[in-house]
Amino acid sequence: MIGALNLLLTAVGHVAERDAKLLRALADIATVGILQERLLNPSPNAPGLQAALASRIHIEHAKGIIAERNHLQIDAAFVKLRNYARDNNLRLTDVATGVIDRTIDF
Repeated sequence: MIGALNLLLTAVGHVAERDAKLLRALADIATVGILQERLLNPSPNAPGLQAALASRIHIEHAKGIIAERNHLQIDAAFVKLRNYARDNNLRLTDVATGVIDRTIDF
């Protein structure tokens, strides 16, 4: 989703078809403007958000591996993963990657 457009009326009722077409056209124009702005000025946060998502995927994957190998619930597997990271002064993502590539075993 790119955005939202709220339409507020001063009276109870329906929007006339002619007005609805105009509102859709205005929303489309606003969407084009937003997309063009994003293209010309990419968000500096986009790479960080992508990295955070990739990190989260690794953590979820590692939780599944730990849970399966140790016959644990997912929540308990996460506690085990987090405690290992804290006890060894490592980043959670690095521990998760180690679990996935089998360089860290519980």
